[in-house]
Amino acid sequence: MVFDPVKKTASAPPSFLALPEVERLLSDLDVRQVFLMGQEPTIDPELPGLAELLHKEFGSYNVLVTNGFKLPSLEHVDGMIFSIKAVTDSLHRRYTGKSNRKALANFVSLYKSGVKLRAESIFIPEYIDCPEIERIAKFIAEVDKSIPYMIDAYIPAGDNPWRRPTIKEMEAAVIVARQHLTEVSCLTGNEQLKYEVVRIV
Repeated sequence: MVFDPVKKTASAPPSFLALPEVERLLSDLDVRQVFLMGQEPTIDPELPGLAELLHKEFGSYNVLVTNGFKLPSLEHVDGMIFSIKAVTDSLHRRYTGKSNRKALANFVSLYKSGVKLRAESIFIPEYIDCPEIERIAKFIAEVDKSIPYMIDAYIPAGDNPWRRPTIKEMEAAVIVARQHLTEVSCLTGNEQLKYEVVRIV
């Protein structure tokens, strides 16, 4: 089930494409790097097989973007972007409906396993803002202060009550995080596309 933190409801996960269909759709493309993402990719039982297919048939560099609650086989995953929603457990529960303890423990375990790990968080004004971003940065630094950390600006969607952060707020969040980590960047939501986007389904 997929949990909606605002509506406090759950819904069935989306349907997934079969592996032969994915291979067909990608067959005419020059696939070099793949980001396995979208809601939560680890709930797809085909994920390990998809990563293997991408490695063997296309030789791609596979990056898993995950909330870290469920860890599938990582044999064919080359890197991971770990989305840390919040480290304050009560805030994480309000935002997602779940405790963050398992996810944070998985972050530490993944680092110790040697997987190429990056972290990211979404900056939400007056909710997950500078104080919480600093707590997240401190947590990451306790594991390794050289882990790259990306702070993404919240982009209003659906009927969520939050606003888009300003560029100054994003810059302030980066300054706070850099007090603890050596590599911090951000997406303000105003970036221009660098490459053409092609829809294949």
